[in-house]
Amino acid sequence: MDKELVKNLLEGALEENTSLFLIDLSISSANHIRVIVDGDEGVPISECVRLSRAIEHNLDEDLDFSLEVLSFGLGEPLQLLRQYKKNLGRKLKITTNDDKVVEGKSVLVDDEGVTLTWKTREPKPIGKGKHTVEKEEKIEFKNIKNASVVLVF
Repeated sequence: MDKELVKNLLEGALEENTSLFLIDLSISSANHIRVIVDGDEGVPISECVRLSRAIEHNLDEDLDFSLEVLSFGLGEPLQLLRQYKKNLGRKLKITTNDDKVVEGKSVLVDDEGVTLTWKTREPKPIGKGKHTVEKEEKIEFKNIKNASVVLVF
C-alpha cells in the first residue's frame, strides 16, 4: 500500500474542513489503514465517514485493504501544539521526562510550552495549620513525556 497516496487523499479531504487535523496515519504490512483525526470543535461521526469514503473510493478496487478512521479519544496523550491550544482552560495531567506529575488548569499555551495553575494546601509560613495557595508552572514541550486531558465531573 502506498502511504503517500493515502496521505494525499486524506490531506485533500481534510482541506474541506479546516477545523480537522491529522494525528496519526499508519498502514500495517497486512494493508490495514488506520487514521486518527482530531478537530478544533471535536470530530462528528459524519466527518469520520466522509474521510473514510474520500480514501476508500479513490484507492484501487483490486487492492485488499481494511480502513479505520477514528476520532482522537479522551484520555489519549496530547501530541500536537494545536491540541494543547484546543484544550486551553481545561484540566491537564502532565508527566515530565523526570517522572514528575503536574495536574492543573491550562491557562497559557505558546510555541515553547504550556502553563498550568492549581490550588494546593501548604503549611502556613508562621504558626500552625495550612492555607490554600495557588501555584503556577510553565512546562516546556521538550520536557513533557505524556500529557492528557482530565475529565472533571
